[in-house]
Amino acid sequence: MTTTFDVSRYQDPLAIQRVLHRARTIAIVGLSSNHLRPSHFVGFYLRRHGFRVIPVNPRESEIFGEQSFKSLIDVPVPVDVVNVFRAPDALPGIAREAVAIGAANLWCQFSVINEEGGRIAEAGGLSVIMDRCIKVEHARYAGRMHWLGLNTERITSVRGGLQ
Repeated sequence: MTTTFDVSRYQDPLAIQRVLHRARTIAIVGLSSNHLRPSHFVGFYLRRHGFRVIPVNPRESEIFGEQSFKSLIDVPVPVDVVNVFRAPDALPGIAREAVAIGAANLWCQFSVINEEGGRIAEAGGLSVIMDRCIKVEHARYAGRMHWLGLNTERITSVRGGLQ
């Protein structure tokens, strides 16, 4: 009998809120300097909202004025969240590195789903969020849900002046 992997166990709203409220430093594995890539947009958003973003990408030397590191092992400062923008098959290795550096959380973006990676991180004491976007979840819980990631301070979709 085969069992299917239930990714919903890694999508608990209270766990997501806990991670977002406690995090200050986020290492983004796969962060790109290309403004059109989702990782760049997410990194930009997180910086705008007060997080320190550490780029982890061996193909980049610097992103957002921060040195880019070849791997998590090379990051010289404590990391609260390891945010992953890589193919799912890379997740077990990234999870091992996240455990090795003592990160508190492993956050896997949309479609980055790997059961082994989740188990490795959990066994190493990390909380795991999987198949969720950290920018979308931050916006949801910080009241900044808008397509540009800005707080429009509007509760209604009706434009001003229209009744």
